[in-house]
Amino acid sequence: MAASTKNNLVIVESPAKAKTITKYLGPGYEVKASMGHVRDLPKSKIGVDVEQDFAVDYQPIKGKEDIISDLKKAAKKSGKVFLATDPDREGEAISWHLKELLDLPDDKTCRVTFNEITKKVVNESIAAPRQIDMDLVDAQQARRVLDRVVGYQISPFLWKKIKRGLSAGRVQSVATRLVCEREEEIKAFQTEEYWSLDALLERVKPNVGKFTAQFYGREKKQDIHSETEVNALMEEVKAGAFTVTEVKRQDRLRNPAPPFTTSTLQQEASRKLGMSPRRTMSIAQQLYEGVDITGEGTVGLITYMRTDSLRLSDEATAAAGRFIQSRYGKEYYPGKPRVYKARSGAQDAHEAIRPSNVELVPEDIKKDLTSEQFRLYKLIWSRFLACQMASAVYDSVSIEAMSSGYRFRATHAALKFSGYTAVYVEGKDEEDEEFQSPLPDLKEGEALTLKGLEPKQHFTQPPARYTEASLIKALEEKGIGRPSTYAPTISTIESREYVVKEGKYLRTTPLGETVNMVMKDKFPDIVDYTFTAQMEENLDQVEQGKEKWKELLHDFYGGFSKELERAEADAGERIKVPDEVSEEICPLCGRNLVFKSGRFGRFLACPGWPECSHTQPIVEQMPGKCPKCGGRLLKRTGTSRKNGRQYTYYACEKASGREEQRTCDFMTFDVPVEQTCPTCGHTMFKLSGRGAKKPFCINPDCANFLPEDKRGYYKKKEESDSAEKKPAAKKTAAKKTTAKKTTAKKTTTKKTTAKKTAKKS
Repeated sequence: MAASTKNNLVIVESPAKAKTITKYLGPGYEVKASMGHVRDLPKSKIGVDVEQDFAVDYQPIKGKEDIISDLKKAAKKSGKVFLATDPDREGEAISWHLKELLDLPDDKTCRVTFNEITKKVVNESIAAPRQIDMDLVDAQQARRVLDRVVGYQISPFLWKKIKRGLSAGRVQSVATRLVCEREEEIKAFQTEEYWSLDALLERVKPNVGKFTAQFYGREKKQDIHSETEVNALMEEVKAGAFTVTEVKRQDRLRNPAPPFTTSTLQQEASRKLGMSPRRTMSIAQQLYEGVDITGEGTVGLITYMRTDSLRLSDEATAAAGRFIQSRYGKEYYPGKPRVYKARSGAQDAHEAIRPSNVELVPEDIKKDLTSEQFRLYKLIWSRFLACQMASAVYDSVSIEAMSSGYRFRATHAALKFSGYTAVYVEGKDEEDEEFQSPLPDLKEGEALTLKGLEPKQHFTQPPARYTEASLIKALEEKGIGRPSTYAPTISTIESREYVVKEGKYLRTTPLGETVNMVMKDKFPDIVDYTFTAQMEENLDQVEQGKEKWKELLHDFYGGFSKELERAEADAGERIKVPDEVSEEICPLCGRNLVFKSGRFGRFLACPGWPECSHTQPIVEQMPGKCPKCGGRLLKRTGTSRKNGRQYTYYACEKASGREEQRTCDFMTFDVPVEQTCPTCGHTMFKLSGRGAKKPFCINPDCANFLPEDKRGYYKKKEESDSAEKKPAAKKTAAKKTTAKKTTAKKTTTKKTTAKKTAKKS
């Protein structure tokens, strides 16, 4: 590239990214931010002429006139213009819009991308620019036009059919359908009874070594369906003698999870950090664009976070190997880099999400990060490091004992070598891990003494509702959406109140069910899983240059326009969305309150309006029962008078309402859990906060009662420490009283203040 006397202009999306890149490029380059898109389809109309070969009406975004003017001036006086927007379809489209809007000639336009914002990568990319990839741009245009046509043509139909303000979309409508169908599965689920049978066994000689074995069956696994069956089995088992028939000991390897993709990062951040997908991506963007680190300056901490690839660079895996061996020891490194294969259909355009520099240990830079940045960076850093570490080794023991021809099995696994678990363990959507006790050192043929049989009745459970994490997983498995769409899709269906979040679970609302019913009836292709997944593959074909984007639009619109015509012709009567009835009772008139929506979200209201105008905030019912009166336990929030912060507590349903209506005063900051105390049967509680907490019994009359001083309260210690220092603090405060009283001009008059000051003197 010929040298130029003029400064070169680099355009990125955000000021944070601009700040980081400025530091790496130095003099000769001016870096400016476009603040995202500068040109888009208009909001007031569809902006796509379907009759004129899908001509699009792109317009400068309102409110960005000053930014566009500044970029035009800077581009005009620059030698080269480097368009350094994000390395994906959306970023490519922003670069193309900038080129068009700023009227940049081809010989002046340079497209560069950074998979990670480090000095090495930034300078290498600037040294090897390319032209704008129009296949990527066309794929983005095709998606944008598809979504605009579907949204702007179906939404007005929904307004006429149901109510104003509703929306439809290719991906959001399918996501809503998934949640609705899971709710239908739950409602249609038929509970079935089944039993388990545990045998408490003990060695005969020496008389030590108790353990519990679970009933298996004879040659094959046998299910127990009723109390009659389990009683008959118990009689047969008691009549025989228990003998150890098989003992297996082996080392079981557990391999680490692969590095993060966009989907798995959002899932794990939801499980472990309680972050919504949208929040996860927002914080990840900050880490990618750069954070000020003491001694380092502004540093991009992670690679690009919109990816479906599991690929890692040789440089990154080599650095991880060196770090693992120096920090943990050679035995923690498997000897060569681990390579992970991406799922079929993945675009594999970028590396997996990883730290830009593995040497930047989260704890070492914690002081420079916000709490959310630290937690997410630690999650990404730990997962990457773990994926290159040795497998964990478990000492697995399996014992089979037999009596009267029936097999009972017991297993136990103890960690023998921690391997990657020293750094990271993957979370699960449903934690169902059973606690196991170590097994005695038994030998085949050894006789056992039966100390007791414990039958337990169980009932099959319906499938769990989706969480944000499991919904993203389901969308990915069905090929619906792409890394950049998961977070906005879930955010949209929640903001439209098609689904609501209760705890960590997503539940459909009557509005969501009504919209889904209409969409399935009138627009079956739009909400069809296979059709939507195929459309994503077609967009990938456009990106690869194998299909023309307007041909794709024509193929889609032919069938869609016919569906729309049929829907309009057969619209029928307007559908009334039924009220969603709660279990809460109106304290004024006794009716069941219903859910309503307002400016500040959902709330409960009396259906008897205007005769009754009672409203109240929504409360969440918790598992278990009130230990004082047996009533329902509700999750409530309050506001501290001291600092204005919100806090959560749990109270009996009978502890609210008017004073004369309160018949119970139970309230606690501990979280009620589903388990009941095995001794007294009362609901158990656990400490609030994240992480695994052991449930405890709060019944003082129970043998299992755990006193407050043994529950692990952190704040109790702080309070006692501050209490010891209080006398000294009072003396200091007394000296400052006059000054405080004198400056309180907003609450007292000058005359009163003067009198009080004199009195104190």
